Amino acid sequence: MVFQIKKIIKAILLLILNIISKLYIEFGYFSTFKLLIEKLEYQRLKLTKRYKEGTSRLNGRKVFFSDSASYLFIKEELFDKEIYKFECNKTNPLIIDAGANIGLSIIYLKTIYPSAEIIAFEPDPVILNLCKRNIESFGLENVKLHQNALWNEEKVLKFYSEGADGGRIESQGALGDVIEVKTIRLREFLNQKVDFLKIDIEGAETVVLEDCVDKLHNVDKLFIEYHSFTNTKQDLHKILEILVNAGFRYNIQHIGVFSARPLITINYYFGMDLQLNIFAVKL
Repeated sequence: MVFQIKKIIKAILLLILNIISKLYIEFGYFSTFKLLIEKLEYQRLKLTKRYKEGTSRLNGRKVFFSDSASYLFIKEELFDKEIYKFECNKTNPLIIDAGANIGLSIIYLKTIYPSAEIIAFEPDPVILNLCKRNIESFGLENVKLHQNALWNEEKVLKFYSEGADGGRIESQGALGDVIEVKTIRLREFLNQKVDFLKIDIEGAETVVLEDCVDKLHNVDKLFIEYHSFTNTKQDLHKILEILVNAGFRYNIQHIGVFSARPLITINYYFGMDLQLNIFAVKL
């Protein structure tokens, strides 16, 4: 009985939040109470069922997402913590976004450098479509999108379409919707000065970086999200060695999958036992 009452209350609350959100997203109502409305919008998104396409409002514009939980996580990382913020001595830096997802990274980077030239890669056709819609919604220009996965050769590979921010090359034995995607080599885009290179490609980062070793001298600043999968050998040391040999100094932050007492129990999520943010700057 108590469970049913809680369920009804949650449903009513979500209905009210959806009505407020609709007015806020579509018409910009309640802008006078922006802070309060944003808090209510956050609660609505927290209550929204996962892996369901939806809309919200970001920096005064409509934004489209594929999964409310991953949208909130990425939004916090990028717009609240500003983990991709970097300094550049020119107003139109060249940025490569490997793993653009729904385009929040592109939106953020265009916020700090409106004249930036951005080359972005996203292999999942559904996610790519949302990325295109967000770029259009924010009126962003000088952004070139490639519907390709990144690898160390050009071929067709199986790709696990997770429906959020976890899509990846299917080498990890993932279960779910598997599609075929064309791969492309990142090294082909590193023949020029790159001011910021972001790599978040769900486990393919080591393979791709190893293929780009002789091109990294053209990269000034670099971000890598490292993924450790439970059924594969860890290779963080390879990435760090590549960075050091290429003249970078790195900084590492722990994110995502967390084990409070890893000597006793290792926690797992989505086939991973560790996620790290690696920031690298040329010495």
